[in-house]
Amino acid sequence: MIYIGLAGWGDHLSLYEATGSKPTLETYSSYFPIVELDASYYAVQPIRNMKKWANETPDSFQFIVKAFQGMTGHQQGSDPFENKKDMFSAFLESLQPLIEKKKLAMVLCQFPPWFDCKKEHVQYLRYVKEQLEEVPAALEFRNRTWFSPSMIEKTLAFMKEERWIHSICDEPQAGTGSIPIVLKPTDEKKTLIRFHGRNHYGWKDPGNGRWREVRYLYRYKEEELQEWYDYLQELKQQTDDIYIIFNNNSGGDAADNAMQLLSMLGIEYKGLSPKQLNLF
Repeated sequence: MIYIGLAGWGDHLSLYEATGSKPTLETYSSYFPIVELDASYYAVQPIRNMKKWANETPDSFQFIVKAFQGMTGHQQGSDPFENKKDMFSAFLESLQPLIEKKKLAMVLCQFPPWFDCKKEHVQYLRYVKEQLEEVPAALEFRNRTWFSPSMIEKTLAFMKEERWIHSICDEPQAGTGSIPIVLKPTDEKKTLIRFHGRNHYGWKDPGNGRWREVRYLYRYKEEELQEWYDYLQELKQQTDDIYIIFNNNSGGDAADNAMQLLSMLGIEYKGLSPKQLNLF
């Protein structure tokens, strides 16, 4: 099965303009069966938030929960936890409402560009996977050394051994701080694909504090999505379920590109939330 969705639900105005509805998760879930939850990256979410989001979505809806920034080395400023054990425990506890309702697709552990391929980082990945216990977890790199010609097979073998789901990325090829498209699932059940856009200039430009706005400003062309149509036929033979997240949000392109790919694949989801109608 191929599940397609977006990073977050509030930035995609084209979904809501047609009906005049507010950008809510309930409305979002009338279009897509999955979402990437990014709020969890900035702060471990209170149980009440997770319960609310679980209750607002259909029974079959699934969340890809981004790991808290302290877990992946992005943390800046004060640390709200006394130690890493407390941090992981709090994060796991926050997931329980989703786990109980069988709505947790996976946790996404995206590591920063400076997290390169070396022994201590390999050991830390083992530690993270151990702390996450039996929770399905996807691994995404932002440093090309993991997929260098001499390391790519070792990296993929390590991910299989440690039971990491491969987060395959479509992103600008902009030096060491980006990774190539590696069409190799490491889990027979689940594979994650994230579309970050191909804005080469924006990927490297810090944007004077507006880096996110600059980096993910990109609309995929039809021929680029057609490439992925072909890739997906190959990937379907290697993994049961494919989760696709469009993260090219800056210019409102993610929702349109996701709908475009859905149409190309001929997918119509059942069990979504009822669409709201604008009668006036």
